[in-house]
Amino acid sequence: METPNMSSTITEMTTTHPAQVDIDRELLAECIAACVECAQACTACADACLSEEMVAELRKCISTDASCADLCEATGRVLSRHTGYDANITRAVLQACAQACKSCAEECEQHAEMHEHCRICAEACRRCEDACNRVLAAIG
Repeated sequence: METPNMSSTITEMTTTHPAQVDIDRELLAECIAACVECAQACTACADACLSEEMVAELRKCISTDASCADLCEATGRVLSRHTGYDANITRAVLQACAQACKSCAEECEQHAEMHEHCRICAEACRRCEDACNRVLAAIG
């Protein structure tokens, strides 16, 4: 029996939800997956930064990673709820997540040449920022 991957599970859950969703469900699923991926990357990057010898110079990166991970996790959860949908809440959380991802990507990019984990994290943040902005554009 084949094990479904996270992205296919998110898509299945989003497309089978009985509530009416006024946004493209595939776009929504992509954003949820990007949020989950980014939260994991930021958590792992912060932990990797803590293991670096120059940890004191990475304090801002660690803090930004942690904040971004928290916002990405919250955004993924909010986007997974369709019952009693409130566009204002969704819009606010997407804006906050996109900004956190932008800030985290910019911070990690400053360390990317020296720390591969920061490069990987920055890329995940940019993907999530883009996904959040695409959903924001779709909800208006």
